[in-house]
Amino acid sequence: MSKVLIFGGTGFIGLSLANHLKEKGLVPILIARHKPDPSIKHEFREWEAVTLEEWVEDLNNAKAIVNLTGKTVDCIKTPENCDVILRSRVDSTKIIGEAIKKIEHPPKVWVQMSTAHIYGDPPSQVCTESSSTGYGLAPFVGKAWEKAFLHALPKNIRGVRLRTSFVIGRNGGALKSLKQIAKLGLGGKVGTGRQGMSWIHEYDMNELIYQSISNEKYTGMYIASAPNPVSNTEFMKLLRKKLGLSIGLSAPEFMVRLGAKLIFKTDPELALYGRYVKSEKLQSEGFIFKFQN
Repeated sequence: MSKVLIFGGTGFIGLSLANHLKEKGLVPILIARHKPDPSIKHEFREWEAVTLEEWVEDLNNAKAIVNLTGKTVDCIKTPENCDVILRSRVDSTKIIGEAIKKIEHPPKVWVQMSTAHIYGDPPSQVCTESSSTGYGLAPFVGKAWEKAFLHALPKNIRGVRLRTSFVIGRNGGALKSLKQIAKLGLGGKVGTGRQGMSWIHEYDMNELIYQSISNEKYTGMYIASAPNPVSNTEFMKLLRKKLGLSIGLSAPEFMVRLGAKLIFKTDPELALYGRYVKSEKLQSEGFIFKFQN
């Protein structure tokens, strides 16, 4: 039985990945705080992400670990939320590393989620794997997250870090909120409209993780993002076209800051700032994106 343990596996990305891996003949085991909907048939282990629990034995003879654990950044950045965003990522990664030391037959590969926001919010630079990291909360968290992973990763386990842009799909992810905004008539540019919109479709994200598990040539750090990032103005134009909307009012910065906190209960800078990222390493590995534009 080829078990794949998906930590933080009951969110949009985790459930989509679990279905994808099951189609490939693998056996996903979801490990998370909250039980999935009863209609979800994958195996589940409850975990508060702070202690070693019964799932440790599931690691024995597993094919791979995928760690997606972390509080969503789609929230208002209060000091408390910032602390949880950091700790939920760093501490859970450390605990997985501790668990591996306690088993006799560890997995061969550990695929670790990271963030493309580690590059900060450069206005126009296209960042690749060789670019320097940026400034702010997200780069600080991203660097601490990756440092914890590299420290926890045993030398005999292949490690893959995926610096992921925002994931879009029919049933969740960043696209869900953007669709709501567009359908309210605010499908025009957000703020200046020049900020980068780097994204990856859920299918390509799932396939990249699958390839990282099954193909030994994947090792080290990759940017997980479609190869053709666009500006916010261009992205919203494409979204309106997909939704059949001919008109979309622009949202000036003051409106975004007000609406984000009062209506959407989130950080306005998630919409006002962005980055252009693309992977040189995935291109050299020969990974083919099904959704590029």
